[in-house]
Amino acid sequence: MMSTPQIKAFFDEPTNTVSYLVWDPQTNKAAVIDPVLDYDHKSGKASTRSADAILAEAAEMGLEIVWVLESHAHADHLSGAPYIKIKTGAKVAIGERIREVQKIFRPVFNAEDVSGDGSEFDHLFKDGETFHIGEIEGEVIATPGHTPACISYKFGDAVFVGDTLFMPDFGTARADFPGGDARQLFRSIHRLLSLPGETRLYMCHDYKAPGRDEYAWETTVEEERERNIHVGGGKSEDDYVSMREARDATLAAPNLLMPSIQVNMRAGKLPPAEVNGVSYLKVPVKLMA
Repeated sequence: MMSTPQIKAFFDEPTNTVSYLVWDPQTNKAAVIDPVLDYDHKSGKASTRSADAILAEAAEMGLEIVWVLESHAHADHLSGAPYIKIKTGAKVAIGERIREVQKIFRPVFNAEDVSGDGSEFDHLFKDGETFHIGEIEGEVIATPGHTPACISYKFGDAVFVGDTLFMPDFGTARADFPGGDARQLFRSIHRLLSLPGETRLYMCHDYKAPGRDEYAWETTVEEERERNIHVGGGKSEDDYVSMREARDATLAAPNLLMPSIQVNMRAGKLPPAEVNGVSYLKVPVKLMA
């Protein structure tokens, strides 16, 4: 009989990001989903505090981390994937459409070292592909719209949705980044909402919607269908697209957009060091007329 996955969440309040440790209790094989590298943009200093907390928990339980699973190339935090790979030997994986993201942003940052073929990652998942964490089977569900490369990971009745959905009282992800598409996002969301109502959904972020005192990151398909403020209650695709595009036009860029994209399209690695041995993150500057 296939094992039921065990799940522990790790919340990083500075970036409002939820990372997950998922494991098979029968074999003690594990995966880390969307790990964070702690980064202070004002000082340029980074630390591995968040990743170390996950590694310590895994070590305490005797788990072997075999996968680091990215839901997409994040634009709001730097990935801790390379550090976890160094410490555990785990494979770092992402959706195969990361190639499109690399090709979009490689010229933006003049990042000539970026392959454009996704080879910075150990594995590129296709829609519908299956893989294993011990005896637990994982299934990849392509959920583009927030970015082209967004995927969700399904293990039994648990789905890790990345930035596709938020808690019902907060809504859905923005779709105005290069390669994003609100109509495509709506269809991806409804692909998730077609799953059985009791399916558990795990968010990648939470921002405490107005009126809610506590952070939360677990809900169900049924709750999202009924109560999601952007797509719940049978809202139409056209109404959603109009709302999403109007809302996105008012949103500022994430604080860590520039460093995050440069690092995460390289599978979490810093840009190549220059002759002085230091890596630098670029900020493209356009003089407005």
